Amino acid sequence: QVQLVESGGGLVQPGGSLRLSCAASGRIFSIHDMAWHRQGPGKQRELVARIGSGGSTNYVDSVKGRFTISRDNAKNTVYLQINSLKPEDTAVYYCYAAVMTGASSFNNPYWGQGTQVTVSS
Repeated sequence: QVQLVESGGGLVQPGGSLRLSCAASGRIFSIHDMAWHRQGPGKQRELVARIGSGGSTNYVDSVKGRFTISRDNAKNTVYLQINSLKPEDTAVYYCYAAVMTGASSFNNPYWGQGTQVTVSS
């Protein structure tokens, strides 16, 4: 019903920047929270940043000041600007969205397929 497609990952040197994008499509009535999670090698998946439908944001402490989450509601798209990348930021980054597919539906969670970010010199 709803698909999330991420793009923008890649290999970058320490100190570099990337911009991740995630576009939602399909049967969408409204999107509430959108977020980025990541899962590094041998680690559990963690919430990196979250943005509400009104634009309020939250970040995990390790990325504050370096990562910026934003969204374009008209395009059903969420972005993650990543600056000052560190090797420990290496992970698969997953997009998340809480989507209502109809006026009377609940918010249902949807995930993207993930995009790899590798930070290495």
